[in-house]
Order: sequence, then C-alpha cells, then structure tokens
Amino acid sequence: MAETLTRTATLEIRGLRAEVEGKEILKGIDLVVPQGEVHAIMGPNGSGKSTLANVIMGRPSYRITGGQVLFKGQDISGLKPDQRAQLGLFLAFQYPTEIPGVSVVNFLRSAYNAVKGGEKISALAFRKRLKEKMAMLGVEDAMVARYVNQGFSGGEKKKNEILQLAVLEPEIAILDETDSGLDIDSLKAVANGVQQLIGPNLGVLLITHYQRILNYITPDRIHVMMDGSIVLSGGPELAPELEKKGYEGLRKELGVQPGEGGTDNGGDSNHERR
Repeated sequence: MAETLTRTATLEIRGLRAEVEGKEILKGIDLVVPQGEVHAIMGPNGSGKSTLANVIMGRPSYRITGGQVLFKGQDISGLKPDQRAQLGLFLAFQYPTEIPGVSVVNFLRSAYNAVKGGEKISALAFRKRLKEKMAMLGVEDAMVARYVNQGFSGGEKKKNEILQLAVLEPEIAILDETDSGLDIDSLKAVANGVQQLIGPNLGVLLITHYQRILNYITPDRIHVMMDGSIVLSGGPELAPELEKKGYEGLRKELGVQPGEGGTDNGGDSNHERR
C-alpha cells in the first residue's frame, strides 16, 4: 500500500480557511483527491466552490488564513500559480479569458513549454502531439488557428479548456463549473472529452452547481459545500439524492443553518456516507 501512495500524486487540503477582501469564505476545508480518482464538489451559489479552486491554484487576491494546501506532500501555499502548474496542477476556468492576437496553437505550445520546462519542444513535434489530442477530443483545425477564445461560443471556450488539459497532461485537474452556460449538446461534447482523459494518471476535482454533468462523468466521491464548509461526503449516489431534495432540503436534513457552514474547527462536523 505504501508503495502505491508513493507513486500517486495527491492533492490534500487540511483545515483550509481563506478570505477575499477581508471576508472569510472558506471555513475549514478537509479534502483528499488522489491521482486516478474523480471527486465532485457540489453546492449552491455562494458556497465557496470557485473560491476553493482559486485558492488551490494560488490566485493572488485570495488569502489563506489557516490550514494547508499540500500537493505530492509539499505545502504549496507559498508558490505562484505557474509553479503550481509546473508541479502538475491544472485549473479549467469557469469564465475563460479572450487573448486577442494569440492563436490557440501558439498559446498551447507556449503553455506546454512553460509547464514542462527543460528543452523547448519544436514546432513540428508539438504540432504532431497537438493533432493527436485534437483527434481524441474531436477538435477541428480551424479552432486552433483562431485567437484564444475570441468569438468562441460557450461550448468552444470550454472545449478549448479541455484541449489544454489534454495537451498539458497534469496529474490533478480542477474543473471549475465547466458545465456552466452550456446547452445539452455542448455539455455532452465537453463531458465526453473529460471522460476520454480520465484514467490512472489524472485526478479530477470537478466543481459543479448542477447534477447534469454527473450523468456523463461518474465521480468516485461527491462532496457537498455550504457556506464555506464541506457538510456531506459520499459516493455517486449522492447526486440523484441532491437532485430530489435540493440544497435547501439537504440543509434542513443536516441541520445546517444559513451562514453557519459545516463547522468552525476544520471540518469535524462533516457528515460522511459510504
């Protein structure tokens, strides 16, 4: 067992507290996401899901006030976002940014060289690699020739994020509401792309508000966030339960008061279902 743990990259969050502009958002998060597993975080709007993603990746405006973020056993709290990416972390944005004047292919090659370090990959070698990933995900040549996200539909922007994920091959990927703003066809396409990449070399932290993406991506574990805390964890069977009860119904069942979160002491009152 110890040998397996040594080979597996693990994202571990211990008693994490964080604030934005002086307001505490995360109130003691405990979470372990190993490489090779898919964990979904669900919760109502304003529960702290996207804040958690941004804190993990080191967005400067988010300040950690307590706890740790560990990756491969290393406390990464003091590392810059690019250093975290070089270690093997990846964040797919909820609202991808447009980059006028920079083509997708050039952006991806620059990102690949920055993340992988060492000797720079040649344009020819990278093109071959990119074509393999494009074929896997069903991405057309015309899309990578365009400027990054400029004039892209919501589905194209999210598909571009998944293409980045495929090219960069991180060990843990955080997908921040990748399903938001997508129609059913775009959702299926994006979810199928993620499903193609899931395997023993990739751990996924899938952040979502709705259950619908879990119809196409089955998580190993589901964690429910409310008011900055994880209040319930369980298996994939939690998704239809949430769909039936709603977040407010679950809140009443667990006795969690609005604004209270799960705990004030690092997550000890998190309910567990197995």
